[in-house]
Amino acid sequence: MIKFGPSGNSESFYAAGYKHTEDAAAFVKERGLDCFEYSFGRGVRMTEEKAISIGEAFQKAGVEISVHAPYFINFANPDDEMAAKSYGYVLDSAKMCKLMGGKRIVFHPAAQGKATREDAVALTEERLKVLRDYIYCNDLQDMIFCPETMGKHAQIGTVEEIVRFCKVDPVYTPCVDFGHINAREGGSLKTAGDYEDRLSYMISELGYERMKHFHVHFSKIMYGAKGEVKHLTFADEVYGPEFSTLAGVLKKLNLYPYIVSESDGTQVEDASDMKKTYENA
Repeated sequence: MIKFGPSGNSESFYAAGYKHTEDAAAFVKERGLDCFEYSFGRGVRMTEEKAISIGEAFQKAGVEISVHAPYFINFANPDDEMAAKSYGYVLDSAKMCKLMGGKRIVFHPAAQGKATREDAVALTEERLKVLRDYIYCNDLQDMIFCPETMGKHAQIGTVEEIVRFCKVDPVYTPCVDFGHINAREGGSLKTAGDYEDRLSYMISELGYERMKHFHVHFSKIMYGAKGEVKHLTFADEVYGPEFSTLAGVLKKLNLYPYIVSESDGTQVEDASDMKKTYENA
């Protein structure tokens, strides 16, 4: 089953007087949505008791939960000590996700820094092999770890690079951020063929079963010469991409991903819009 939901709490959530993540479970469910992504973007600072409390609320509502690991992960960092912290950020996120009853952990792979592109990608790949070993050592191999396609040229995370990383081990499944791809490539996602080409490539490289329930981030994103500038809402008429074009491709390819809206403040509303668009495609 395909799932739609928000990344974090929308402005309407707070406007309705809610404050706690536990409240988001019913808030999302009442709007006909199926999933929710909790962000540890600025660090994993949650007690086990809080994670269990959140998990109980989402289980009661029947809403699936995923997490986004801290934004400052960088597996291409030339400093081994700093890279070691990145392992911890992913593993800590996974442990909290498991306590919440979730299975998916999204993370940004790396930044290029001063290295050549190939050197940075190769180092990231080797570090993801180490992370894989830590995942198995910590008995977290039943979780789904999702390296994300990135929106800035200086970041590691093209479609091809994410496929390369996911070939390291089946614990890795792509997080395809279509807004990031569109921003990185200067507005490349316009036609159904644009979407189908990228998804067909990923299926051919990773197999249908791995891609059947892949992870998706979707939002319109402003971009410039260096790629991503900032996230927008579906009300924007200047920048893309458009979800309606993707919806038909997902049906054509029999893909049923976990789709998270990352719109700026209107995550719930735009997730609902995507679900309706998909149902009518």
